[in-house]
Amino acid sequence: MRLILIRHGQTPYNASGALDTARPGAGLTPLGHAQAQALPAALDGERISAIHASVLVRTQLTAAPLAAAHALPVQVQEGIEEIVAGDLELHTEKASITTYLETVGAWIHGDLDRVMPGAEDGHTFLSRYDGAIASIAGSPADDEETVVAFSHGAAIRAWVAIRVGAVGPADKLWLANTGMVTIEGDLTAGWNLVQWREEPAGGVTLPDAAAHDVTGAPAEEAAAD
Repeated sequence: MRLILIRHGQTPYNASGALDTARPGAGLTPLGHAQAQALPAALDGERISAIHASVLVRTQLTAAPLAAAHALPVQVQEGIEEIVAGDLELHTEKASITTYLETVGAWIHGDLDRVMPGAEDGHTFLSRYDGAIASIAGSPADDEETVVAFSHGAAIRAWVAIRVGAVGPADKLWLANTGMVTIEGDLTAGWNLVQWREEPAGGVTLPDAAAHDVTGAPAEEAAAD
């Protein structure tokens, strides 16, 4: 099957550089809504059979225009929500951002025992994201159709880096708001990367150069903001 993982549109906390991971989470900025509205055209030609979004509000808002264009419901999926910041929730200072992203980076490099302060370890994250993908992967009618799942920057980057072949150093790659990762495969044979699209799906005119987004950035880049 073909699975497209799309990061949500910009939120106020993305713009200010805060770690917003708790439920229900922030909505979208005007730019975030514009990014969402650009998705139907950006995905024109894809045979989309199902659309999923995480339990956090921002993914559901981002999914809505694409779902309307295809006359499909947005199916809310537990497990593909953002990596929980725990004790670092809503922090903006460099030390907290560095801790968060270095913990994610440790998971990517195999240290799943490392614990996010006050939150989950890598085993817990991987188990719940694997479970969600297993549920999502059962939705296409045939192998020629595409399933879209709206998730989050750090979560997509970590899961794809760990579970998908031929990605390379994913902890060094950006994933802007409405950036997307396209993979193909299945639960038995595994997944292979088709495309890693760092920039917003609607084009390079849609990012906000003044924003201090952190969960979509490599650790060294985000910590330098």
